[in-house]
Amino acid sequence: MKSVGVLTLGCKVNTYESEYVINELSKAGYVIKDFSDICDVYIINTCTVTNSSDSKSKKMIRQAIKRNPQACVVAMGCFVAANPDLQIDGLDILIGNKDKASIVSILDEYFENKEVMRRQYHGRLKEFEDMYIDSFPGRTRAFVKIQDGCDNFCSYCIIPFVRGKCRSKEEDKVVEEIEDLVQNGYKEVVLTGIHTGSYGVDLDTSFAHLLKRLIKIKGLYRLRISSIETTELNEEVLDVLRNSSVLVDHLHIPIQAGSDEILKSMNRKYDLEYFFDKIKEIRSIRPEIAISTDVIVGFPGESEELFQKTIETCRKIKFSKLHVFPYSERRGTASSRMDGKIDGGVCKERARRLIEVSKELEMDYMNRYIGKEVEVLMEEIKDGYSYGHTGNYLYVKVEGEYPHNEFITVMINGVEYPYCIGKKNGGN
Repeated sequence: MKSVGVLTLGCKVNTYESEYVINELSKAGYVIKDFSDICDVYIINTCTVTNSSDSKSKKMIRQAIKRNPQACVVAMGCFVAANPDLQIDGLDILIGNKDKASIVSILDEYFENKEVMRRQYHGRLKEFEDMYIDSFPGRTRAFVKIQDGCDNFCSYCIIPFVRGKCRSKEEDKVVEEIEDLVQNGYKEVVLTGIHTGSYGVDLDTSFAHLLKRLIKIKGLYRLRISSIETTELNEEVLDVLRNSSVLVDHLHIPIQAGSDEILKSMNRKYDLEYFFDKIKEIRSIRPEIAISTDVIVGFPGESEELFQKTIETCRKIKFSKLHVFPYSERRGTASSRMDGKIDGGVCKERARRLIEVSKELEMDYMNRYIGKEVEVLMEEIKDGYSYGHTGNYLYVKVEGEYPHNEFITVMINGVEYPYCIGKKNGGN
């Protein structure tokens, strides 16, 4: 029996796809080992969203080759799709963002012929590659990939070119997969996609229609959306938020910039007024909701004044957390041809300053819960403490050892960043 180690870089979609690959290889008789072990096969599911993602993808490929020069080394995913002429000595199989589901037959073919294999495609992918998972060993919350691809073409983003067109998993298959996960004990499911809220644009359905079916699944206590654009939070989606507690008190809504000037250059599909109004509407439905976001700093043309405006915007909206990214030029994107490039050192300094703002906003949000009871889904035990998340994504640390994948009711009595400190106060 051959052994295999799988490493995942990047987003939750990659996490889901890697888990599928691991499940398929396990069923085919492969022994699943840690990526850091000596293995017969190494698989790196790569990312290309930034320059650092590219560097890490190459580094991990080379590490695997060095660790066991006799191993079959497989690179798959976005970095491979973005670099169709990639040549690395010792890299045996290259798979873009199609045919990941065929990993077992691809490895069979490789071991029969021992020749370098390339499964890379030109043009934008148009077909959804079906995958199905009924278990995520070691995880409390399960991911389900419902959508792939993006048609937005934000000026900084390479992903529409490497992931292809928006395409969706058939609605009945999504429902069936989540029903099976719930049957297998999962109480929280995260819906993932490259452009999750566009679900259904290629089918005779919509994201809201899917949500309305999913919240009715018996035994599903929490449904979480990995990320959604503000323009996709239409009245139908907000109606689900209004009428079902299964949809959690947390939304991740990327803003990317806090000024209309930069939003326009980024080819985002909204201005600040629209964004502010949507957040206000959401909070009129769920006053306590946590809203996290993504922000890019150092975009071409971003003056210090415009950067300060982004800080002001983030504080005005009172996000619960900021995911901060220094601008990273991607070859072939519209922004790579723009004037007004910002020095890399300035980008890093702005990122550092905005991360400090994020910590300030996180602390403000966490402190609101001191003296309140929250329901925590327990995830792990370490050194006599139990850890888990609330529906609104507070990370809670509780003294004592409580069962994994069980809900407990906790009284928050303090904050020690990044944790809310709680005491068990009864439970179910």
